[in-house]
Amino acid sequence: MTLHDRLDLAHGPAWANRLALAPLTNTQSHADGTLSQDEYRWLVARAEGGFGLTMTCATYVAPAGQAWAGQLGISDERHLEGLTRLADGIRAAGSVSSVQLHHGGRRSDPAVTGVPNVAPWDDPAKDIRALSTGEVQQAVEDFVLGAQRAERAGFDGVEVHGAHGYLICQFLDGRHNHRTDGYGGSLEDRSRMLFEVLHGIRERTGADFQVGLRLTPQGNGIVLDEGVAVAQQVLDSGLVDYLDMSLWDAFLTVDDEGDLLIDAFTGLERGETRLGVAGKIRSAQQARWCLSKGADFVDIGRAAIVHHDFPKRSADDDAFTMAALPVTREHLHRERVSETFVEYLDAGWPDFVAG
Repeated sequence: MTLHDRLDLAHGPAWANRLALAPLTNTQSHADGTLSQDEYRWLVARAEGGFGLTMTCATYVAPAGQAWAGQLGISDERHLEGLTRLADGIRAAGSVSSVQLHHGGRRSDPAVTGVPNVAPWDDPAKDIRALSTGEVQQAVEDFVLGAQRAERAGFDGVEVHGAHGYLICQFLDGRHNHRTDGYGGSLEDRSRMLFEVLHGIRERTGADFQVGLRLTPQGNGIVLDEGVAVAQQVLDSGLVDYLDMSLWDAFLTVDDEGDLLIDAFTGLERGETRLGVAGKIRSAQQARWCLSKGADFVDIGRAAIVHHDFPKRSADDDAFTMAALPVTREHLHRERVSETFVEYLDAGWPDFVAG
C-alpha cells in the first residue's frame, strides 16, 4: 500500500489517494456563517492540489454551537447556496468532499452566539448551563439535519466532530458528565449521544453518502482505555465509513516502554471501516510511516496550509517535507491563504508566520 493508492470505502466514492485535508479552522466565513470567496479559494485549491478528501473546517450545526467568529455554518437554509457552490468546486477539481459537523457546547463563544453556553453539566462559575434531556435530543437532531443539508448541497459526505473537547466529546468526559437521564454516568450512557447522531445520519441520508467520525484518544476527560473502547465500538457498529483519530502527535509514546499511541488504534479490528490518523504529519516519509503502522489514510494539517499541493509534491518526491516554519505572508498568499486566515495563524500559532 502506498500514499497514492486509491482508497475504497463502504459507501460513497473512492478517494484517489490516502491523503485527506484535515478540518482546519480558518475564520474566513462571513459573519452569518455563509461561505466567502476566500474560503472557497482556500478549499478548492487543496482539492486541485490532489487531496483525496477535501474537508471543510468545523461547521456549526446550531447557532448556539458557534465557537468562533468567521466559522462556517450549516444550521440554516441560507447556508445552502455557498455550500452547494463549494461542493461543486471540490468535485470539479477531482476530490471527494466532506463537511465536518460541529457544535462547540461549553467551548462556544457567547460573544458570537449571543446566548450562554450549554454543556452536559452545569458550570455556574463560567455561566454554562446543563442541557435538558429534550435539548440533548434536539442537538442530536441538529447534527442529523446538518448532514441532510450537506447531502442536499451535493457533498459526498460528512465527518461528525466528536473530538477536542467540543459538545460530543464533552458527553464522553468521565470526570464531569454524571447525568442521570441516560446521557451520562457509565461509558455506555456517555456515548449514547454520539451513537444517536451516527444512527440518525445513517438512517436519514442516502446509501451513497459517506459518514466519518473524528475522535480524541485521550484528554478532555477521556482516559486512553475508554478512548480505545469507544473507537472499537464505533468500528464494530458499521455506522461510519471511516474513523479519524486526532492524535495531536501521530508519533507519541504513551509509556516508559516506548509503546506508541497510534498502535492502540491501528491494532483494532475494523472490518470494512477505514482508519485515519492526524497529528504532526509533515512529510511524505512520515505519512508513509503512518500507513506502515496500519493506518488507511492520514490527515494533513499545517503542511496543507503551507503547500496546497502537498499530495502532488509527495507523489513527485518521496522525500518531500513541509517548508520550515515560519513562512512569509507572501508565501501563504500564493498558497491561497487569505489575509484573514494569515492573521488567525499569526495570532494563534506561534512561529507560523514570518515578520
